[in-house]
Amino acid sequence: MNWLFGSALKTTMVTPERALRGRDDYAYHVPSTHTVLGTPIQGPWPEGTRTIVFGLGCFWGAERVFWQLPGVVTTAVGYQGGFTPYPSYEEVCTGLTGHAEVVLVAYDPTVISDADLLRAFWEGHDPTQGMRQGNDAGTQYRSTIYTTTPEQAAVAEETRQAFQERLARSGFGAITTEIRPAAEAGQFFYAEDYHQQYLDKNPNGYCGLGGTGVSCPRPVDGIASA
Repeated sequence: MNWLFGSALKTTMVTPERALRGRDDYAYHVPSTHTVLGTPIQGPWPEGTRTIVFGLGCFWGAERVFWQLPGVVTTAVGYQGGFTPYPSYEEVCTGLTGHAEVVLVAYDPTVISDADLLRAFWEGHDPTQGMRQGNDAGTQYRSTIYTTTPEQAAVAEETRQAFQERLARSGFGAITTEIRPAAEAGQFFYAEDYHQQYLDKNPNGYCGLGGTGVSCPRPVDGIASA
């Protein structure tokens, strides 16, 4: 998506002091229902549902990766990891909010494991590119995992180490993925209505997502399953 705002994109994280001020609430409508799954994107969700947040670059294609998985209750795209409250897409694209484009995944852990979700994450993009993903350059496109349970954090680290070994054997560099608790990354802000399930509404729409072609070890290969 960087062709829309290419001149404004930044590849160095903004400091809190330089970040845009933001606002006290959403300046746009946030939809209530997932267009593919028919489930609430803002909750409430069934008892036992867990959430995790992933950034894989352009969130249009990233969201589709996860809504197709069995056991996923809902997905939503948004902004997290920055400093500006309730930012707009245009503000995030300036690089002056510090947010990454991310996907909130709500899932049933009795159907899909943390390891299965992490494997889809690692294989769905190139986590070695730093502040870019393919042709999309800027801090908003960085690779991120924001966890909500200790188990997620442990599996994220285990799968990272295992995937790094396979990437290195295939000639790739170091993984640059930001892994931290969602509580430390700040509030998840839902993106505008037209971004939600974008590739369902626009099947031929832009998607710059591409993996490395390297497979991540499955739980049976020694990666813990939560």
